[in-house]
Amino acid sequence: MPECDNPLWPCAMTGAAACLAGFDGMSVVIHGSSGCYYYPTTLLHAPLHGTFILENEVIFGSEDRLREVIGGLAGNGNRIAVITTCVPAILGEDIQALLAEHDVLLVDSPGFAGDAEAGYTKALSLLLPRTDAATEGVNIDGICLLDPFYKGNLQEIRRLLAMASIPVATVFCRDSLPKIDTAAACTIGTNGDYPAHVGEFLGGTLGPGTLRATFERLGNTFEGANIDPVLRDLSHQEEEIVRICDKYLRRFDPPSVVIFSGASYAEFAAQALVQYLDADIRFIAFRNTGGTSRFPGGMVRGLNEARSCIGQHDPDLVIGSSFERSITGRRAFLGMTPPLRGSVRLCPVPLAGINGTLFFIEQVLNACMDNSHSES
Repeated sequence: MPECDNPLWPCAMTGAAACLAGFDGMSVVIHGSSGCYYYPTTLLHAPLHGTFILENEVIFGSEDRLREVIGGLAGNGNRIAVITTCVPAILGEDIQALLAEHDVLLVDSPGFAGDAEAGYTKALSLLLPRTDAATEGVNIDGICLLDPFYKGNLQEIRRLLAMASIPVATVFCRDSLPKIDTAAACTIGTNGDYPAHVGEFLGGTLGPGTLRATFERLGNTFEGANIDPVLRDLSHQEEEIVRICDKYLRRFDPPSVVIFSGASYAEFAAQALVQYLDADIRFIAFRNTGGTSRFPGGMVRGLNEARSCIGQHDPDLVIGSSFERSITGRRAFLGMTPPLRGSVRLCPVPLAGINGTLFFIEQVLNACMDNSHSES
């Protein structure tokens, strides 16, 4: 395995925290050092608790510290979840036996157990989500606190489902904890890197083609649904995208692009750029494992790798995170991948649904035009 300098993607511990902290009624404890606590806290912007173990606890055991933190949380009405980090996992303490006296969910998800997606999937599976035949509507999955667009995605898909008169059931993972036991029989997704694997999956919502196919399946599944308003708005807005992109291409050449992202968003971005701007996708630098595409690509996990990738492919536009922004140079840049630091983000903007594609194309055009003007 090649050395990974300055890793760019969060570990399994952060993914587990992103899953569990999304449920109201759950108190999440990071059992580890202060660094293992503050990293997910700054990324997820969610209330987390930590044991903040120190050197003496590494040597003599962290049981007392863990008991103290859990004791302080007991009685608040929330279920408690403890996520292990690398140090207690390596120490081999019998944390499960320690927690036997409490109703605590233990998620053994240290950083070396995998990437964020692995931790997210493990934590969700331990919650044992169940479907209930009496629950109406459709679940929404892919809503992960680690995703900078999760709020906008949820808002947008709720809007489209309301237009189609389809109720929303359980949201994975941004809902009240009891609703995990009463999920609906069908699910649609917003970010394929964070699937719930609950019920029958009817499709994703990234990009007009995928969105149209998904809502057609929803229309065939729910008797009271009326998907026509969604399909009309989708056709109208796609015509507007084509119009504005054609106008751009009359003035500028199609952009060459390198994308640094998780597999789901990377594929969405590449497809949209090729379809509407005839872009040259020179490379997709996948953050997570399992990313495949018809476009050239591969895993890029370190900052030096990312720098070499940009230098080798010399794109007009770089799409990625704050890490890539720091090494982009004078090229156009668009932030799509966490972390996105150094800028204020108040409005819940989506990448999913109709408005998600509109927002993405808008940002690409503005980034490319601004860069062209700065170079002239």
